[in-house]
Amino acid sequence: MATSTIARPRTPASPDTACGPTPSDLLENKLAQLNSLLWCCHGDGNRWFEDAGPEHLDNVLWIAAELARDAMGLFQACEVGRAAQR
Repeated sequence: MATSTIARPRTPASPDTACGPTPSDLLENKLAQLNSLLWCCHGDGNRWFEDAGPEHLDNVLWIAAELARDAMGLFQACEVGRAAQR
């Protein structure tokens, strides 16, 4: 199996900016969280997801859906910010 190549460490983007975290920083954090959550669900095919039971599966999918929705909103905020800078 091929190993994954990571361009940078898996740590949250720094919240230490003068005005708080930017939408881009928050988007990066949400996507890292979603990636980790989905890896835990499937990962290397450990079948945990199939054995968790319907209640846990519903909750995990709910979390993934919320993270994806948050990421979409943050992406839109990033695009608005980029358009304003032009």
